[in-house]
Amino acid sequence: MELFRYGVPGSERPAVRDEGREFDLTPLTADLDGPFFEADGIERVAAALTAGDLPSIDTTGQRIASPIARPPAVVCIGMNYAAHAAESGAAPPALPVVFLKHPGCVIGPDDDVILPPNSAKTDWEVELAVVIKRTPRYLSDPAEALDYVAGYALSNDVSERAFQLEISGGQWSKGKCAETFNPLGPVLRPAAEIDPGKLRLRSWVNGEVRQDSNTADMVFSVQQLIVDLSHHMLLMPGDVINTGTPEGVGLSGRFPYLAVGDVVAMEIDGLGRQEQTIVAWSR
Repeated sequence: MELFRYGVPGSERPAVRDEGREFDLTPLTADLDGPFFEADGIERVAAALTAGDLPSIDTTGQRIASPIARPPAVVCIGMNYAAHAAESGAAPPALPVVFLKHPGCVIGPDDDVILPPNSAKTDWEVELAVVIKRTPRYLSDPAEALDYVAGYALSNDVSERAFQLEISGGQWSKGKCAETFNPLGPVLRPAAEIDPGKLRLRSWVNGEVRQDSNTADMVFSVQQLIVDLSHHMLLMPGDVINTGTPEGVGLSGRFPYLAVGDVVAMEIDGLGRQEQTIVAWSR
């Protein structure tokens, strides 16, 4: 089962794809958001599919939007793959490194990414995104952490490295929050259908492979991250956690940073493919 949203920006509609057929979700919910997930929305979708209660649709040719309406927060984990930490010039962290992206930078999976004015070091980062179903508070057992997850999606944590590291003032968000800097989707897969610890994730720039790794190589698993975050912030239903990127980014020095006209593509097993064109900012 794949939950998704489609339509022009500002007028997206919720839908679900199951066994190759697409169905309208507006009889169940106005959107795919925190209240929907918290109220067992995914379970209600599954029941409606079984009962045959949802009208069939065809979204061929439609724009695919982020599978989550603007999340309350986008929480990001830095250097969560040992090889990426090494290419960044750092040792693997002893504790999760946490920073935030502005929710307004979340866009559809195939929308254009805008290169900020004066950017010289805009980078790509394929990541597994976790969508929160209900608030975890002060968890101690990683085994219970996945009970708080609605599902998973593919995320590109676009980053401007000069803004992030050279004019940051000691924090990273300046390089993470530009308009369009978080393509998300194309789909949300329910937590019960995905093993977050065994997913291949890849990225390409202009058709050339940049990243090829597996979530099994994470320093901190999804479960460990949720436990840790539950002690430091109030995660809300609909929040997105970007769980970190593997090696193979521009920051490594092995590849050029992104330029206008470049095409970035990403895939995660079971979560689909996204592709963005880098465009210049314009008034």
